[in-house]
Amino acid sequence: MQFRILGLVEVQDERTGLRILPTGAKQRALLGALVAKAGHNVSVQRLIDELWGEHPPAHADNALHVHVARLRRLLSGPEVAGGAAQHAPHPWIVTTARGYTLQLASVETDAARFQELTDTARRILPADPAQAGELLRRALSLWRGPALEGSVLGDICAAKAAQLEEHRLTALEMMYDAYLRTGRHCEITGELVELTTDHPLRERFYDLLMVALYRCGRQAEALRVYEQARSRIVRELGVEPGPALRGLMEAILHHDPALATAPARRPAGPARPAPAPAEDEPPAGDAALPLGEEMARLHRRIERLQQEQNQLLRRFNELTAGTAQRVTAGSVPA
Repeated sequence: MQFRILGLVEVQDERTGLRILPTGAKQRALLGALVAKAGHNVSVQRLIDELWGEHPPAHADNALHVHVARLRRLLSGPEVAGGAAQHAPHPWIVTTARGYTLQLASVETDAARFQELTDTARRILPADPAQAGELLRRALSLWRGPALEGSVLGDICAAKAAQLEEHRLTALEMMYDAYLRTGRHCEITGELVELTTDHPLRERFYDLLMVALYRCGRQAEALRVYEQARSRIVRELGVEPGPALRGLMEAILHHDPALATAPARRPAGPARPAPAPAEDEPPAGDAALPLGEEMARLHRRIERLQQEQNQLLRRFNELTAGTAQRVTAGSVPA
């Protein structure tokens, strides 16, 4: 059994694939609160506050007991359905002297699995950014929507949802940092633009986008990103960007060698392998991509073609200017 809170609150029976979805906001909030406090006692009064806030029903203790009993039956369902009724079901929810406790092992929630993957990625990021990026991609794929979606009625779920969202954004920052370390800067500019739009006060996303653009040869655009960041931060918070972002802007202005990309790790083979179309085109024989994926794929392809065109034009202009200078120098009498 895996308890999932990175999206709608649900329980997945890993043996049968059966998904258990609590019905009603109160049931979802109750399960969400117990999962958020898994392994710890949650008092009756705190659960009443979580479910009903400042307007509890008459006989709130009894009403809570009814919700707990329904949730217990819901969680014991897979045991009975799987033909294991002769065995006592696992006592997921335990009654204590002061309230209730959800008994879970350390890896029985998607949030715990997410944390495990991100912690491992953080440890290996300096030495193996490619593997760290893959671990972070897997960790972020566990998210199915906002944390504890549809369950935030009180402080327990609200605090847990905010904490998990912060962890998600930190994991995104680490993942794009890993991609920059492996020379994938031109692949991620579009995604970083979206993140700076969705999180306009989070300076780290601007930082990553500026570095990615600079390494793609788009210095002017990188500097414009700084101006956009500064405008948003000053308007919303009334302060200047932090020293890290200001320092990056100065480094870009002066072409600091430290901004040069680290060489990407490539498998042994030809020095200039033919470009693989797998990322832009569906594999032969596969069904057509969903509309959203198809649009995202085309957007990435257009962006890369624009980048290649800009690089070719810059190189052509450099060669043209050099040729003109040589011709002019050759026509002047010695």
